[in-house]
Amino acid sequence: MLEFNPKRVQGQVRNFERCMASYSFNEPFSRYLTQFYKSNKQMGSSDRRMNSRYCYHFFRLGKALSTLSLQERLVVAEFLCESESAAVALFQPDWISRISDDLPSKIAFISSIYGDFLGDVFPFLEDLSPAINKEEFITSHFVQPDLYIRLQKGKEDVVKKELDRQGVQYQIIAPQTLALANGTNLQQFRKIDGAYEVQDLSSQQTLDGVEIMPKSSWWDCCAASGGKSLLLLDKEPDIKLMVSDIRLSILRNLDERFERAGVKTYFRKKILDLSTPVENLMSGEAFDGILLDAPCSGSGTWGRTPEMLSKIEKSDIDAYADLQKNIASNVIPYLKVGKPLIYITCSVYAQENEEVVNQVAAEFGLEVEEMRTIAGYNKKADSMFVARLKKSS
Repeated sequence: MLEFNPKRVQGQVRNFERCMASYSFNEPFSRYLTQFYKSNKQMGSSDRRMNSRYCYHFFRLGKALSTLSLQERLVVAEFLCESESAAVALFQPDWISRISDDLPSKIAFISSIYGDFLGDVFPFLEDLSPAINKEEFITSHFVQPDLYIRLQKGKEDVVKKELDRQGVQYQIIAPQTLALANGTNLQQFRKIDGAYEVQDLSSQQTLDGVEIMPKSSWWDCCAASGGKSLLLLDKEPDIKLMVSDIRLSILRNLDERFERAGVKTYFRKKILDLSTPVENLMSGEAFDGILLDAPCSGSGTWGRTPEMLSKIEKSDIDAYADLQKNIASNVIPYLKVGKPLIYITCSVYAQENEEVVNQVAAEFGLEVEEMRTIAGYNKKADSMFVARLKKSS
């Protein structure tokens, strides 16, 4: 039976309430939390760990049970997310006999007390892409996703031997894919830095089935820190690559990541704002393939940033969809006839996925060769969307 100090638990709950009271959703919660701890140095390491746990579990409820107090909602969240909890034992001792039940049983138990609440966990459920299983998807938000790494070709054994040496547990998902416990400190593995990339399982699958020919020219037009470019180069290093993004600082991060990974392929860089036409900066350019990893709501990744469940507004999704269509419209002119545009989001909303693809295809006469949802919610991973469109004329 779990032993705990009631006064200690009450103090930790007060820390949680104080922490939540001053968070305004204007920045990522992880960044806010760092500043909160700097301002509250009286909190020891165990209190900080418990506060972080309480906060993130609380966010996993989204806007469900919003008429309850912070403490009551926290206890519900702890019950759903943990198999052992001092907060539940203190404030709802009658629930302890059920806290080790499977998640569907615990959800049914909470529903029997408070009524159906799942529909309020994830926002705008009616707008999800049709391939998403709503109940499984919502339920997945009470489980922390795994940390996935992609191993460089030829470095698989090196990475696994070092993890074994350090006593780190992992699951082999695929020859180049390992799953680790979330929160694993990768800073301790400097010996194998560059031999692996932190990349979610679903993200690693976005280029499955894409033909990448040697010597072909590819443009990663919203490259960010270069995760998809590295995946592209891992599949075929002998390509002519151009990367672009809106800010130089982003591309500097890409440079650092490419250097760590030991990329030998020559690549070009451009700073481009693709929300507007870029003819003056793209004269003479034509590519055998374009990767458009579009800016999006990130709704398929909110299991990792659950504060977003309570923050997102419908107007945000509208704005992202408009931006996605603008970017696609401004890159398609530089795609060779018969060649693919790979459209990727980490969103689960049809407005950012199927609707954007269908509108762009209709406007530019593209053939939609494939649209698929990569459902990570039953694999402790993110959920993503990928479409392959071909320029026919």
